[in-house]
Amino acid sequence: MTLLRQGPTAGAGAANTSAPVGRNIPAVDGSAGQRLRRLSGRTRHKAMGLLLVTPFTLLFLAFLVAPLGYAFWLSLRTSTLVGGDHFSWFTNYKQAFTDTQFLSGVRRVIVFGLVQIPIMLGLALLGALIIDEVTSRLAKVFRMTLFMPYAVPAVIGALMWGFLYSPTFGPVNSLAGALGMEKVDLLGHSLMLTSLGNIVTWQWTGYNMIVLYAALQGLPREVYEAARMDGASRVQTAWRIKIPMISSAIVLTLMFTIIGTLQFFTEPRVLEPTASSVITPDYTPNLYAYNLAFQYSEFNYSAAISFSLGAVVFIGSYLFLFATRKRSGLK
Repeated sequence: MTLLRQGPTAGAGAANTSAPVGRNIPAVDGSAGQRLRRLSGRTRHKAMGLLLVTPFTLLFLAFLVAPLGYAFWLSLRTSTLVGGDHFSWFTNYKQAFTDTQFLSGVRRVIVFGLVQIPIMLGLALLGALIIDEVTSRLAKVFRMTLFMPYAVPAVIGALMWGFLYSPTFGPVNSLAGALGMEKVDLLGHSLMLTSLGNIVTWQWTGYNMIVLYAALQGLPREVYEAARMDGASRVQTAWRIKIPMISSAIVLTLMFTIIGTLQFFTEPRVLEPTASSVITPDYTPNLYAYNLAFQYSEFNYSAAISFSLGAVVFIGSYLFLFATRKRSGLK
């Protein structure tokens, strides 16, 4: 009898104790399931993002990181007929920064940039301000006309200007002779940098103009209307409002132009066969590195010259950004 009475009691107790546990299980399973679903969703998003950037990452590693690493490894070695190929640490870099040919090329591109960059960016800024004021179809034609030289590959543009500059069969000197004027040697020592500057200005003014014009288009028009109501002319509005408000875009284009000028290569390389007496193998630092590698087979020293030029470009860009960071708003 006792066993019979204890049986149901024990069973009821067991049922009572198991009931709350049974009621809590679905809640625990539901929250855990939600967390698992959220975790799986995030994992899927991360996996999809990694899958999408994988092709770029592989190409970046294969065609930029790996060549740079190999070139830096070459720059730390020296290969001679007597001593063979051996590890020389930074000997090539010490030689590079005392190499008169490398340093003269750096000085030449700096002088070239001090004259050409202000002219090119001044024309680009002037063109951007003009087409920002004009809203007719003429502005679209003007914009496309100035941008068109940028669409021409640099090699083709240099070849075209080399034909125009030619002292023997170029149309410029032919026209001068037909008009009874004295012929001008545009590929001579005195005018070579001017001729190269004309090519670069022709090709890159439109690109910089479009960048500055896009920055002008992002400015609020209410500022112009307020200036006009205060009696400001269009020139005053451009000088005191538009130009200061796009200073960050101007600094950005200026920085990219400085970097491109220090890496000047394509135009001198194309014109080198035409004016070999003027454009020497060390005319620019990049041209010097190219000729060292592919004409004299000095691959180790050529790699050191390239990385030395990269250091000059990096230091120059950093100093420029540091000097203009307050005015431009770039950090």
